[in-house]
Amino acid sequence: MDRRGRVVALLDASGTFFEPARTAFPGADPAAWARAARLDPGAAGPDGSWRLDFRCFAVAGPGGRWVLIDAGIGPAHGPAAGWAPVPGRLPAALAEAGIGPADVEAVVLTHLHEDHTGWTRDATGRPFFPAARHLVQSAEVAALDRADPVWEWVVAPLRAAGQLHEVTGVHRLAPGLTLLPTPGHTPGHQSVLVEQSAPGGGARDVLVTGDVLVHAVQLADPAVPYSHERDPAAARASREALFAEAAGRGALLATAHLTRAFVEPSA
Repeated sequence: MDRRGRVVALLDASGTFFEPARTAFPGADPAAWARAARLDPGAAGPDGSWRLDFRCFAVAGPGGRWVLIDAGIGPAHGPAAGWAPVPGRLPAALAEAGIGPADVEAVVLTHLHEDHTGWTRDATGRPFFPAARHLVQSAEVAALDRADPVWEWVVAPLRAAGQLHEVTGVHRLAPGLTLLPTPGHTPGHQSVLVEQSAPGGGARDVLVTGDVLVHAVQLADPAVPYSHERDPAAARASREALFAEAAGRGALLATAHLTRAFVEPSA
């Protein structure tokens, strides 16, 4: 059976965010919070805390090869250790899905935050995906402060190994797999369109959101900002455009941080 384009959700970790949901998402009205609770009830922790998943996605290609979208929170001593529930279990999740590190031919990094880049290296500091290109928007690299721990964990070693590939704008990675600039959360944030639909029915297209969508309250009301967005106005525009694209295609949204891996854009 041809499994090209199949999208597999890989749960790296689950945990509680370091600030309550209503602090992280200011301005949401009671109706949006009520709808968010129905859309993603697993996100509600005790005393208003926010429970979230840290998820990556693998896309099947020809010949048993895979593209990984995002690289999770990483090992215990990685850059995410200060706030995320490290170590992540992405290596085990990949093994359970029958995917070896050498099977991954490309890693798409939606952005250069530590909870999306952790497993670019293993616990010994070596590249976890030894044969993979790592694709990131050039605007994202340009905006990253060299004092940020992600620079030394991700950018510098991948550049030295010839594994960092900077792209600009819309980039067709492979047939049915397109990187889409969705700035705002960070300057060079990107999402990924996986085209699976075929005439006469079959699998649906998938839009992997990255952190365009961080909590279900933004699914309930895309105008709701996230307190850790670099440019809230641009993030809102990207979110609204991505949701409209998904709705127009009848595509599912694949989410990094909701406790549901796949959701409807107009859920």
